[in-house]
Amino acid sequence: MRSATRGEHPAPDGGPSRRRALALGALGAAGALAGLTGCGSAAEAPARAATVLPPSEPARAAVWRAEVAQASLVTLFDAPSPQLLHYAHPHDPAADAPFHYWWNAHAVDVAIDAWERTHDPADLARAQQLRENLVLRNGGRLVNDFFDDMGWFALALLRLAEADDDPTALDDAVALHDHVWDLGWSRQGGGIVWEKGSYHYKNTPANGPFVIAGHRLHRATGEDRFLERARASLQWWEDTLVEPDGFVHDGINRLGDGTIDTAWRFTYNQGLYIGACVEEYRTDGDPARLDRAAATADVTLAELTDGPVLRPDGDGGDAGLFPGIFYRYAGQLLAETEHPGLAELVATSTEVLFEHQYVDGVLRAGDDWSAPAPASTDLSTQLSAVMACEVAAALHR
Repeated sequence: MRSATRGEHPAPDGGPSRRRALALGALGAAGALAGLTGCGSAAEAPARAATVLPPSEPARAAVWRAEVAQASLVTLFDAPSPQLLHYAHPHDPAADAPFHYWWNAHAVDVAIDAWERTHDPADLARAQQLRENLVLRNGGRLVNDFFDDMGWFALALLRLAEADDDPTALDDAVALHDHVWDLGWSRQGGGIVWEKGSYHYKNTPANGPFVIAGHRLHRATGEDRFLERARASLQWWEDTLVEPDGFVHDGINRLGDGTIDTAWRFTYNQGLYIGACVEEYRTDGDPARLDRAAATADVTLAELTDGPVLRPDGDGGDAGLFPGIFYRYAGQLLAETEHPGLAELVATSTEVLFEHQYVDGVLRAGDDWSAPAPASTDLSTQLSAVMACEVAAALHR
């Protein structure tokens, strides 16, 4: 069961937050990156200087923002083992009390983002620390009760397996994908369910990572079972939750009445479908898949943006991660094809983020990037900002 976190966003009807409702069934400018103490031997994170003002040249400025965002993540959230990353800034012991499996999975991803830009072994050491610590804090177990959580971790492990040439990470990703299929695939109409014990409720956050991981596992192993599963899940997903214009709904049958949650219009749902279409294209080369991804990008820009930034999905908590997931998979689409509007959103929104929330040499991200830096924020929200800045930097590579 996931505990509610400080700043969880309300449900559209003013009731409990999304996660709670579902669970109930209904650096400084001249500073350096501090070391992350892992479970076991210590591995220091790389020291990175950050100047007070960004360079004037766009590519160098984007890299500078990614450096500052990564450094600020540690400055604001670094914690001693076994916590490694606090869940709130300023530090709040109550916020650290629950264990957020999926936040930690995205922290692994963010460390790999840094490595892809720097090729510094210390970034991979950080990712491995965070991976090991996730399992440690999960009671030594790889799996948990939420199928979306396990999908996020499988995706991070697949990236780590490739980046660090680590067969154990690939083995763990396979184990998670098998577990999700064996226990999470619905025998009643298909689709991956959200949580063990709630087999009536299926949603985009559970199926999206499963589809993306299935394609990547197929290409990594050559095993057809991963592709077959991914396509079965995608077929259910498209038949059920994807509109003809490309807009992606969150879930169906949460309350046991067959209703689709059309009021939950979240950015990460759009990002996941974009990512799934890109993986289909990478597997079979069908350009129609990129067209479908582009349509979802178009509808996101039209309906879920507020000027040059994404409209906030909520107020911290789990919702803090949603925009980062959109940016991650927007970056995957932009790696395959041109989409000027999407590229402009990535560039301008990260510029706006720094214009408003880079204060005294530290990026302290809030949910609304066009607002001043908040006095307090969540790890989830900060991780989204780092993801977006890394995507913006990657567009110049």
